[in-house]
Formats: sequence, structure tokens, C-alpha cells
Amino acid sequence: MDSILKARAQKIKLVIFDVDGVMTDGSLFIGDDGQEYKMFNTQDGLGMRLLKKSGIKLAIITGRNSNSVLIRAENLEVDYFYQGISDKREAFNDLIKKTGLKAEECAFMGDDIVDLPPMLQSGLAITVPGSHDEVKKIAHFITEKIAGYGAVREACDFIMKAQDTYGKVIAPYLK
Repeated sequence: MDSILKARAQKIKLVIFDVDGVMTDGSLFIGDDGQEYKMFNTQDGLGMRLLKKSGIKLAIITGRNSNSVLIRAENLEVDYFYQGISDKREAFNDLIKKTGLKAEECAFMGDDIVDLPPMLQSGLAITVPGSHDEVKKIAHFITEKIAGYGAVREACDFIMKAQDTYGKVIAPYLK
């Protein structure tokens, strides 16, 4: 683990996730009735739960409105939830104000140009291999796993390992 990257990750107290293209593979399934469906990865979900157990707060900022994302956020006990957000910088700044955290204590995981403003402000910008080239240019950490298939879990594990909380959090499962 790169020492500069590790130092960034050690400061993190809040991780903010985009949804489409990060927590999902970016596909949108829309039925004939107009109902939207999304597929979430259970390992990603457990990674978020473990990260929360380690003391890190969780947030979601997404541009779309989706009942399935609301249900997922509630199921994962996400601390802060924003949907239908066209200006993610505004939501990021609202989170900073609400939490009293500094921007460098926040990580943002995004995949497209609408995610650039909070990624540029955050202390740790995370993305996925299939993200837009402009996002890859500014990301501090690019996961090896792809969006919707373990990328979120990889990011969560990375932060916990940098903060030396990973072993403690997974210890109950090793008995």
C-alpha cells in the first residue's frame, strides 16, 4: 500500500458513495410498467456494514430518484442519504456542514463527471476501472474489481486495512 495513499485513507471518517456505476454496474432495468430495477452486490453490502462497524459513517449521493436505492440505503443503515441530486458538490458541502468533518476526512467513490466536484474536494477520491477517463485522472485509488461486482467491498476493505481496523472487524467471523 502506497504510503501517501495510506495516509489519506487513515484520515477518513465518512465514505460517500455514488450508486449507478459504483454500487451497481450502471445498468438500468426498466419494466413495461415504468418500474426501475437495480442489482446490488451482497459482498459490497457487507463491506459497507463492516466499514460502519469500524466506526466510519456512510453516505449515498445519487443523481437519480429510485425507491430501490432508498430501500438499499435503509437496509444498510446508511447514515446520510441524498437522491435526485443534480449538484453533488452542494450535497457534499451539506454533509461537511452537518457532520462537522473536514473535506479531507471524507472519501467519495464515483464514476462519472458529475462526481468530479466532490471527488476533487474529498481527501480520498475512489473510482472503478470502467469510470470516465476524467474521473480516473483525479482518483487517488482505482479499484481492481468492477462496479457492481465487488468494487465497493474492495474500497471498504482498503480503508479498514489502512486504519488497522480490518482484523478486528472480521475477527468474529473467524471463530
